[in-house]
Amino acid sequence: MGDSIESSQVESISPYGPARSTIQGEPLTDEELKKYNDWFKASLYLSLGMIYLRQNPLLKEPLSKEHLKARLLGHFGSCPGQIFTYMHFNRLIKKYDLDAIFISGPGHGAPAVLSQAYLEGTYSEVYPECSEDEEGLQKFFKQFSFPGGIGSHATPETPGSIHEGGELGYSLSHAFGAVFDNPNLIALTMVGDGEAETGPLATSWHSTKFLNPITDGAVLPVLHLNGYKINNPTILARISHKELESLFIGYGYQPYFVEGDDIETMHQAMAATLEHAVLEIRRFQQQARESGKAFRPRWPVIILRTPKGWTGPRKVDDKYLEGYWRSHQVPITDVHENEEHLQLLEQWMRSYEPDRLFPDGKLLPELRDLAPTGVRRMSANPVANGGLLRKPLKMPDFRKYALKVDRPAGTNGFSMANMARFLRDIMTMNQDNFRLFGPDETESNKLASVYEAGKKVWLGEYFEEDENGGNLATEGRVMEMLSEHTCEGWLEGYLLTGRHGLLNSYEPFIHVIDSMVNQHCKWLEKSLEVPWRAKISSLNILLTAVVWRQDHNGFTHQDPGFLDVVANKSPEVVRIYLPPDGNCLLSCMDHCLRSSNYVNVIVADKQEHLQFLSMDDAIVHCTKGIGIWPQFSTDQGGEPDVVMASCGDISTQESLAAVDLLLSHFPDLKIRFINVVDLFKLIPYTDHPHGLTDEEWVSLFTADKPIIFNFHSYPWLVYRLASKRPGANQNLHVRGYREKGNIDTPLELAIRNGTDRFSLAIEAIDHVPRLKNRGAAARDALKSAQIKARNEAFENGVDPPLLKNWVWPHTGLWKRRSESPVEMTDVIG
Repeated sequence: MGDSIESSQVESISPYGPARSTIQGEPLTDEELKKYNDWFKASLYLSLGMIYLRQNPLLKEPLSKEHLKARLLGHFGSCPGQIFTYMHFNRLIKKYDLDAIFISGPGHGAPAVLSQAYLEGTYSEVYPECSEDEEGLQKFFKQFSFPGGIGSHATPETPGSIHEGGELGYSLSHAFGAVFDNPNLIALTMVGDGEAETGPLATSWHSTKFLNPITDGAVLPVLHLNGYKINNPTILARISHKELESLFIGYGYQPYFVEGDDIETMHQAMAATLEHAVLEIRRFQQQARESGKAFRPRWPVIILRTPKGWTGPRKVDDKYLEGYWRSHQVPITDVHENEEHLQLLEQWMRSYEPDRLFPDGKLLPELRDLAPTGVRRMSANPVANGGLLRKPLKMPDFRKYALKVDRPAGTNGFSMANMARFLRDIMTMNQDNFRLFGPDETESNKLASVYEAGKKVWLGEYFEEDENGGNLATEGRVMEMLSEHTCEGWLEGYLLTGRHGLLNSYEPFIHVIDSMVNQHCKWLEKSLEVPWRAKISSLNILLTAVVWRQDHNGFTHQDPGFLDVVANKSPEVVRIYLPPDGNCLLSCMDHCLRSSNYVNVIVADKQEHLQFLSMDDAIVHCTKGIGIWPQFSTDQGGEPDVVMASCGDISTQESLAAVDLLLSHFPDLKIRFINVVDLFKLIPYTDHPHGLTDEEWVSLFTADKPIIFNFHSYPWLVYRLASKRPGANQNLHVRGYREKGNIDTPLELAIRNGTDRFSLAIEAIDHVPRLKNRGAAARDALKSAQIKARNEAFENGVDPPLLKNWVWPHTGLWKRRSESPVEMTDVIG
């Protein structure tokens, strides 16, 4: 490969001039050099054609305004560097029979990867109408950034893509997620220098500390310094070589520079550098795999500095274009109005020699031979259509982990810690197909049982004290890093390449990845429209450390609003579950882990709580998603006076305590108790596949009785979801979190927000017509009890034991129900 030079000796940070590279060598023959330059031209021509042309795809006629798209949309600036990297890696795929995918990080980088898919033949295979001839090429050009066509990102319609890049910052985390448990895969990842300024990208450089060279593949990042964002210089392109080199050495990488714009020398430099990096990766992996000892190498990173819009006109009307921000999007914008600029565009496009490279619209056969064939094409690698490789999880029977519930709402248990035993055994049965992800909270979230099946991955240094509860291992199954972005990105990459996983996080801080989940939802929804995209495992998000139990963290840790974000997404791809107890949590988790092509959000607290349903009853309840709990209702065979409803584990406990209070004052009150597990049951079925019909809604909630609904999250969400329901606007009264909090006891926090048992009972009295006068004394007594409970919390720092340890009493309703000839376990809805 030739001798290397010290990159610190190269001081220029200009993208211009003959190639300057850390690795020296000329691996390409003169004939190969000519062919690679022709491939480069062909791909650049396709990229410009996608942006500009609707007709005349091979410029067989002089270019006229009639041949142009009416709206010019797209981005050219980052395409040359991406094409340059992709094509030279193809040589190494063929030479070393590599298994590789390409991840395009720069925003709007689609022309680069679409042109490669077309040249490799993959695009015409999945879209036969875009055939490899003049007619097909015309359709290929027209459909780019065009109504009814495809977007300017590497969308799900793009063969070989697992990363759209619509929102910047996630290319590296997706890449590392793809190579975990994929020991032969290399994820060649272009990182845009604008993208490199984002927080998520900055944290994801640390992913090498979690990469096991024995069991995992490798990521080869190529930091593309083309110097500009939309209208600004990029930070990393304007710092010295020494500073840039030191940055990546500090990150734990070995940086290799390739810089310049001289085509011939740049081809040789890139070919030599990529080959050196591939051989270095293989050497590290061979060392680890032969020795059986995992270690953390200095993985290679390539820093490619080329002009933005490389090979375009340097100036247009004395204004810089190539090498400047003006080439970021559509390079020449006024070709419809300016005849001189139209001629300039034609000259530019003809400089790529389309007539010679595409005789009859098809790439020269000798150039096609430069690309790999079959599934070795990065645009056709099944890893990038992970549903094709997805195998169902091996699942234990969740019923075997049931919490014993002898008496509904009469015993307490740890729902989360119990469910962790289920996750542990799933992990045991799927040692190369399932991982648990989360930001430093597995232990805190009561999931530590999973460490019996797989500890936390750690390739950093070890201290003696790590043996005392550190749970670290080079070959673990739990991925923890205090960056929700990176954890989410890892999981998405893992799922998109055919595996299974779960993200657990504190509820208040899941907002950090709001927009990431938004992007994944969009990916899933678009994938449903692409016939050749196979379904992937669902993105499962477990939210705990919930708003209602932030006893010591206080107001900063109280925000259940992620549900609002998810509820805004397409009903085709999102589900929200709030299991009220441990057995429902097991049933929901089993369902979600078996599902595909959804974002499933499960909300469950990690602390000890009342348990309501036996396992058999929990399965029935979760299958329905919503139902009447007759064991806590008094309206059997008649009209209720009031409907008490709940959604969420803590909310359910307070609602039931409110029912008990009401019955202690009004034993003849007809109460119907309803619990909601599947939040989208509240939406009309016309708006969501899980929604109830209006007839089903009325059969549960009635159309004319007051509904006192205690909700886990912000009350406005329930109002919104149920706004079209019969009688809802008049009768639905929702209690939920109202942004009131401090260092509170659980009951005192509920009182602040009006979701406590006293507030709910008072609300019922206020809205049941026959209680308005009759209930005055009871209302006053409830208010007094509430004040006393709050004062005791302020005085002693804990809730009154009688209220804290409340269970459904043996007297009152429970006694009457237990004495009836029908057993409780037979009537649970």
